Amino acid sequence: MSLELTSPSFTHHGPIPREHTCDDRDAAPPLRWSGVPADAASLALIMDDPDAPDPAAPERTYVHWVLYDIPTEVDGLDDGAPPEGAREGLNDWERTGYGGPCPPIGRHRYFFKLYALDRLLGDLGEPTKAELERAMHGHVIEQTELVGTYERPGEAS
Repeated sequence: MSLELTSPSFTHHGPIPREHTCDDRDAAPPLRWSGVPADAASLALIMDDPDAPDPAAPERTYVHWVLYDIPTEVDGLDDGAPPEGAREGLNDWERTGYGGPCPPIGRHRYFFKLYALDRLLGDLGEPTKAELERAMHGHVIEQTELVGTYERPGEAS
């Protein structure tokens, strides 16, 4: 069985509900995963938006969430709070935790990327996505992703 990531809140490539965005509660969507390899020692999760600021002319990938050292016995996240033992990195608001979709224009894609790692990464401080990716280099056993979309009310694609 291969690593799989799903959400009870939205389907792959489907719209992310408003409650998980800056236009409402900005609460992290619940996530579920299965198929974690037996030899995995930890999991890492990165959520980012490659369509910033405008999907018609993207200039950068905006990071919304960085989470690592997630215990392999955990099979999901319900409220965005890191499970015991997990560590958080910095998003592009320069804070830890989830920062929901808040696109300035158009419909953006949000990639939730789950990585199974062959080791715990340990205390990296509050790493950025780039720092976490460097620490994960050579330790990724398997990865998967879930993509959701969001367009702010009143925006036209």
